[in-house]
Amino acid sequence: MKKDIMSVLPDGSEFVSWEMPCSYDTVIHVNPAHKMSADNNDGSSEAPLKTISEAARRAVAGTKVVIHQGTYRECVRPQAGGEGPEKMVLYEAAGDGDVVIKASEEVTEFEKSTGWIMGEIEGEEKTPIIWCHHLNPEQFKGYNPFCAVNILHDRLFIEYDKTDMTPYLNRRGMVFCDGKPLVQVALYRQMTEQPGSYWVEANGQTIHFRLENDEDPRMHTIELTCREQCFAPEIPFLSYIHVKGITCAHAAMGAPVPQRGALSCMRGHHWIIENCTIDWSNAVGIDIGNECWHHDILPDQQIGYTIIRGCHIKDVGVCGIAGLFAEHVLIEDNLIEGTGWQKMELSWEAAGIKLHNSVGSLFRRNIFKRTYRADHLWLDCGNENNRITQNLFLDGIEQREAVFIECSRDETNLIDNNIFWNIEGRFDQEKIPKEPGSSGWYKLREHDVVNGYGVYGEGTDHLYLSNNFFGKCRGSGYFAKPVSFRMEQDMMRGGTGRDTRIFNNFFYECGQSAITFPTQHNEAENNCYANQPSGYLRVMYPEPEVCLDLKTWKEFYGFDQNGQTAWVCVKVDTEAYTITFDEAAKKPVFFHGQEKRINLIDNAEKLKPVSTNTLTAGDFFGEARGEQSFPGPFTSIENKKVYSIDPRKKIY
Repeated sequence: MKKDIMSVLPDGSEFVSWEMPCSYDTVIHVNPAHKMSADNNDGSSEAPLKTISEAARRAVAGTKVVIHQGTYRECVRPQAGGEGPEKMVLYEAAGDGDVVIKASEEVTEFEKSTGWIMGEIEGEEKTPIIWCHHLNPEQFKGYNPFCAVNILHDRLFIEYDKTDMTPYLNRRGMVFCDGKPLVQVALYRQMTEQPGSYWVEANGQTIHFRLENDEDPRMHTIELTCREQCFAPEIPFLSYIHVKGITCAHAAMGAPVPQRGALSCMRGHHWIIENCTIDWSNAVGIDIGNECWHHDILPDQQIGYTIIRGCHIKDVGVCGIAGLFAEHVLIEDNLIEGTGWQKMELSWEAAGIKLHNSVGSLFRRNIFKRTYRADHLWLDCGNENNRITQNLFLDGIEQREAVFIECSRDETNLIDNNIFWNIEGRFDQEKIPKEPGSSGWYKLREHDVVNGYGVYGEGTDHLYLSNNFFGKCRGSGYFAKPVSFRMEQDMMRGGTGRDTRIFNNFFYECGQSAITFPTQHNEAENNCYANQPSGYLRVMYPEPEVCLDLKTWKEFYGFDQNGQTAWVCVKVDTEAYTITFDEAAKKPVFFHGQEKRINLIDNAEKLKPVSTNTLTAGDFFGEARGEQSFPGPFTSIENKKVYSIDPRKKIY
C-alpha cells in the first residue's frame, strides 16, 4: 500500500492509526427532555435515562451511549472502558441539538453587598452596585473551587521573582454572566474600579460581584462553577473510550501539575475525542497522559495512543491539551484559541498543546490562534520522531515562541509545511534603551532578551524545519541555544543545539533575524529571506557572534548556496484564514550599484524553484510537490491570488 506522504514520520515510517470500524452490542439513550425520562428506565429511545452519569454507570465494552440535546449539570464518571479498537465504549451526541456538560450551577438568589469598604469614587461617578450570593452547600459537596487557590500542586519550578503571583493565588471558582466570565479581583475595593468583576470572601462561602453597567443580576443568567471536571473517570487506566460531539464547559480545576482536564482520560490509553468543544476551563482543557510525574509507571503500561480530532478548544486558562509521556498521539483538525488567559506561563505548563516525552506522534492541520503569554505548541523533554505539519500558528499575544522543542536530543523531530504569523514576543520594552544614530551598531548582545520566535529549540539536537512560512516574528523565525548542563544521567534533558536542518523555508519580516544558530554545526539550504532587517542570519558561538546577510552566510559558512532574497508584500487574514502575496508598495533604498549585487527578487512569482526534500514530498495542501517547488509551504506562488489556508478537514 502506498504511503500517505503527509503521515510519514522523520524516521521514514508512516504514522498508522490504530482506529478501525467498531460495532456496538448495546445502545443507551439519555434524553432529559423526554416526558418519560428517568434513571431507572431501560435506556431505550422510548424510555431514556435522565442523566449521562447513569448511562456511564451502566456502559461496558460494546456500549453506545446516545446523548440527546440538553444542558447536563453533572460530572460524568465512566465505570468501564472498552476491550479493544473493535469493541469500544462510545459517548456520542445524538445530533438533535447541542449537548453541553457544565461544571457550573445557575444561581438566582442575590442580595446587595454591605459591610465592606469600597475604594475611592472619582468625580461625579455613581456609587457602584455590588451584589453577593451565599453558596448553597448542597451544590458544593466534596469540592468547593472557591475555597481552593489555583497554584499547582507541584510548585518547585515557579520562578517567584519573575512572575506576578496574583493569578496563582486567585481562587479556582469562576462566575459567569450570560456565558461571559467575570474577572476575579484580589480585594473587595478593586470591584469599584472594574465593572464585570467578582471577589471571594476568605472562607470561600460568599461571592461578591459587580456586573457591567451595574446591572441587576436578576435580569441575567448567573452561573457559578462547582465541579472540577466535566467528563472524567475516577478509576485510572480505563481505555478504548470514544467521546464525540460533546461540549464540556466551566470546569474549575487547579493549575497543572497534576494535569486534570475538563475532559480527562485519567491515565487511560486509546481514547478518541472527536468533534468536541472545551469552553472556558479554568486551567486544563483535555488531559491525555499520565497526569503527573509522581505516579509509578507500571510494567507494560501504555500511555497515550490518543486521537483528538475536529475539536474546538477555546478560552482555557493554562493548557488546552496536556499530556505526560503520551506516545503515538494523533492531534488533527482542531481549533485551539484563547489559551493562557491565567498568565501562568512561568509555571511551565502553559500552551495550546503541552506534551512531555512524546514519541512517534503526528500533529497536523490544526489552527492555533490568540494564545496569550504561552506557546501554541510545546514539546518538553525527550521527544522523538514527531511530525508537526500543515498547521496555522497565528497571533501569539505576548508570546515568547509559537513552537518550543525543549531538551530533545536522541532522534529527529520534523516541523514542515506550517504557517507562522505574528508572534509578538514577551519582554519588557522599557529595558531596551533607544540609541540614536549609530551608537548601537556595534553591540551584538542585546540589553535584554527580545524574543518572539517562530520555533525555539532549547537544548535540542536533530531538529528539521522544512517548507514553512515564518511571518512577522518579533524576534527570530528560528532561535536556539544549547543547554548542555542539563545532560544529567537520569534525565537526559540537555542538548548542544546541533544538527538543525533548515531547508526550503520562506522567512518574511522577522524583527531581528530569520535564523539564529547557536553554533555553526547546523545546516541551512534553499531558503528565501524576504523583507529582512540587517544582520538577519546569525551564528552566536564561538565568540564573537556574527550577524550576516545572505552573501556572507554563503561565503563564510557555506549555508544556503541556493538561498534567495526578496522584497515583497504578504498579508494574512487570521479570521478568514487567507494569505496573499503581492509586490511591495515601497522598495528598499540602496547605495549606488548595490541592488545588482544583492539580486533582490521583487515579485514572489519570480522565485527560483528548489529541490524537494524526500521527507516533505507534500505541500501545505497535501499535494505532491514533484522534484522541485518554491521555498515555503506552497508548490508555487501567484501574485494577488487569495489562498485559503484553513487546513482542517470538515467531515469524519
